Amino acid sequence: MTTINFPIKLQLRIDWSELDYFGHVNNVAFFKYVQAARVNYWDNICLTESHRKTNIGPILASSKCDFKQPLFYPGQVTILSRVDAIRNTSFSMSHRIINDKGDIAAEAQDIIVMFDFTRHEKIAFPKDLKEKIENLENQIF
Repeated sequence: MTTINFPIKLQLRIDWSELDYFGHVNNVAFFKYVQAARVNYWDNICLTESHRKTNIGPILASSKCDFKQPLFYPGQVTILSRVDAIRNTSFSMSHRIINDKGDIAAEAQDIIVMFDFTRHEKIAFPKDLKEKIENLENQIF
């Protein structure tokens, strides 16, 4: 399992309720894992806390997942997350879902828009948030 260029890691237990008719983890659960990893990343850069205080925060514009291998119960998954790009009003993230054996089970990508929930409009990407991401990712966007 490679963690290079993925600064945030989240481990989750596969729950029996996530299985589908065929006995493997349903595709919907993969998106649940990605959501948990996305929010975990936001917590690490204090975006969730900032949103509570300012009513300015992230809104998911797009989420995509490429399924590589099935997952099974019982087991654990590790989700690796990173930011790929920061634009004027949005940023993109990548996630890798890793199975118990260290193999890539899925790869996902998100596009997130910064949004003012009071004015109901997207906003310019905050400078302080960009700096936090750059420090975490150890790179300049």
